Amino acid sequence: MGFEWDFAAVWQHSDMLFEGALGTLQLAVVSIFFGVIVGALLATARLSTHRGMSLPATCFVEFFRNTPPLVHFFWFFYALPIVAGISLSPFWAAALALSTQSGAFYAEVFRGGIKSIERGQWEGGRSIGLTSKTIMRRIILPQAFKRMAGPFMERTFELTKTTTLASTLAFGELLYQAMQVNAITYRPLEVYSTIALMFFFFLLVMSMCMKWVEYKITAN
Repeated sequence: MGFEWDFAAVWQHSDMLFEGALGTLQLAVVSIFFGVIVGALLATARLSTHRGMSLPATCFVEFFRNTPPLVHFFWFFYALPIVAGISLSPFWAAALALSTQSGAFYAEVFRGGIKSIERGQWEGGRSIGLTSKTIMRRIILPQAFKRMAGPFMERTFELTKTTTLASTLAFGELLYQAMQVNAITYRPLEVYSTIALMFFFFLLVMSMCMKWVEYKITAN
């Protein structure tokens, strides 16, 4: 006897899946926001000529780029209360883990974009009497943003997919909610097929938006 698909049971609990989708979106937006801030600060520190700033920033970047994100989820949720006496909700533990790791990757995107601008651009700006800050703001950054666009969008895309790891902390994002629906309906094939399609369409739209933004940035 062949398998008979039955999405009726899944549809009955669609409110749980949409609630999970909203949780995924919230976690992604917060993590991207703070990740960009962390990345900008780290990139600035790494570009500094002072070892007291560049060395700690480099260590931070290398550590978070070369350790699994799931370890960070567990550390911020389970270990931080023991070490520092600070207890975080599953949402904020996941957001902190994603923000710090994505910040490390964003830092390299920002730093790489700035470093890719030819040295002659700096020298040309100084030759006409511009300060370093003015050169950075009016000459270097506008060019660097165009080169950063692709890697930045790709990292943002990967961060959004990584939000599924928050299910390990019992945060109600899409995968966790799907697990709850499956526990109720006992229809794993339909449940996980549904969220696969939800992720596919969500990330497809996100990817198309990112490509459009990238095109607009690089075309100007």
